[in-house]
Amino acid sequence: MNILTLQFLLGIIIGTIILLHIAKKNLVAILAYSIQSLLITIILFDSFLKTGNVLLFFVILIIFIVKVVLAPIFFIKLIKKYALVFSVDAYLGTPITLIVITIIIFITNSQKFLPLSNILPDNKILLSLTLSSIFLSLFLIINRKEALSQIIGILSLENSIVAFSIFAGLEQSPALQLGIIFNIFIWIIIAVVFMSMIYKHFGSLNVSYIKNLKD
Repeated sequence: MNILTLQFLLGIIIGTIILLHIAKKNLVAILAYSIQSLLITIILFDSFLKTGNVLLFFVILIIFIVKVVLAPIFFIKLIKKYALVFSVDAYLGTPITLIVITIIIFITNSQKFLPLSNILPDNKILLSLTLSSIFLSLFLIINRKEALSQIIGILSLENSIVAFSIFAGLEQSPALQLGIIFNIFIWIIIAVVFMSMIYKHFGSLNVSYIKNLKD
């Protein structure tokens, strides 16, 4: 793919993260995450076509099966199990959230992050976009109150880090590839345990209730 196509795909990925910030329904959030994961898979597959790395193809296959197919099914089952129809509101209102998002995008494309975006000069714009997606995902984890949204935020952060690694020229590293596979399975396990424990003790997945815990 040419650089304009890759920029377009990254623009959509950033759009899915913004949608995760403002989505009020869990199903919308799951759809946004699924689209994001599919686009990461496409970008990785493009890298495979250029390199022919067999282990990378295995990673792509795992990502597609787990993150594009199984993870959405898993999250939908959680929604049905815990009767989650709507997402809990964020700590910041939508207007302020959008302002913070704008500031984050501006800062990550400024001179302050030039050393990172210049790791591979030919991919400077792509690296700047992936940096934006990384910090937007971090903000999503911090700003959302509901456990499901926070877990999706963590998985979105992982997607963004993978994208940054691709455009930094690290996608062929065996350590990175094995790390991606490990993270996928670990976070799915954590999601099951974490959400089950919160719902069991509080009857809700709103993590703000945890602040009421006492010794």
